[in-house]
Amino acid sequence: MHVQSLSVRMRTALGAVAAIGVLALTACSSDGGGTGSSESAEPMESETGGAMMETVDVTVGLIPILDVAPIYLGVEQGFFEEEGLNLKLELAQGGSFIIPSVSQGDYQFGFSNATSLILGTANGVGLEAVGPGASTNGTEEDMAAVLTTADSGIATAKDLEGKKVGVNALANVNTATINQMVRDDGGDPTKVTFVELPFPDIVPAIVSGDIDAGQVVEPFRTAGVNQDLVSIGSNFLAMSPTFMIAEYFTSSDYAAESPEVVAGFEAALAKSFAYATENPDEVRAIVLTYTQMDEETANAVRLPGWPTEIDAASIDLQAELAVKDGMLTDIPDLSNLK
Repeated sequence: MHVQSLSVRMRTALGAVAAIGVLALTACSSDGGGTGSSESAEPMESETGGAMMETVDVTVGLIPILDVAPIYLGVEQGFFEEEGLNLKLELAQGGSFIIPSVSQGDYQFGFSNATSLILGTANGVGLEAVGPGASTNGTEEDMAAVLTTADSGIATAKDLEGKKVGVNALANVNTATINQMVRDDGGDPTKVTFVELPFPDIVPAIVSGDIDAGQVVEPFRTAGVNQDLVSIGSNFLAMSPTFMIAEYFTSSDYAAESPEVVAGFEAALAKSFAYATENPDEVRAIVLTYTQMDEETANAVRLPGWPTEIDAASIDLQAELAVKDGMLTDIPDLSNLK
């Protein structure tokens, strides 16, 4: 199994973020994606603390997937502005690319799969979770899938042995959960070769035969099904009906230096999740502003769950899977992520 170490990714991630121009083909820039103005507003009252405060500009690192729709809605609805925050939303390939930007202060907040946050914590990167990111929706209609062609000979997870499988980042939640699917199906995950590709490139790579299968989330699951790809199952749903995949986070330094900002972000994020859950039609509309998804696809995508609080059991499970895969030798103190 081909897996990059976190230390290698940490050394190269900043360059990868800067170089990731391919995302422009699938996502609008943050200037047109519903972000706030770059100009500071007049002093205003924060709903969190009740004190007068200047508007604070913060940058949030995101992935151009359906999971992050609530934060775009929250900006549009003014939830962050109410907390004295002016958000600039930046897009990147995956959480493992966002973590270095947050830890070094280029971004104040970020979105990442929990496995990457666990690995960062184990490697001494100071991180603090500020809220859940997304989860499975508790039904068989999950928003994630491992896709392949109908004639690939891949029918179950065990059939991934000896195959090339596309994932958006190596050594993350997708590799870990696919490996567990293979184990549960009686296969040997060390015989799977993972290939790192941006989410938008995975379906084309399957169709062209460059890879044998690929893990995707919405809107790329629906795009793949529309090109006659078939699913062998959801690697997330295989873990739990309510498996929490990702979290929003900040650096430990920023959490200590700017507790009011972090509290405001947490409050606005909670409002955004509640609003997204209650307004699925607005979720489907907002994704058109930060991806190149067409309206037909937006109306067909499966929505994830947006939990009200962090699921500690999902963090523990991802840590256990990281040990099984050899990404960790021991589970570190993960209280910062719960």
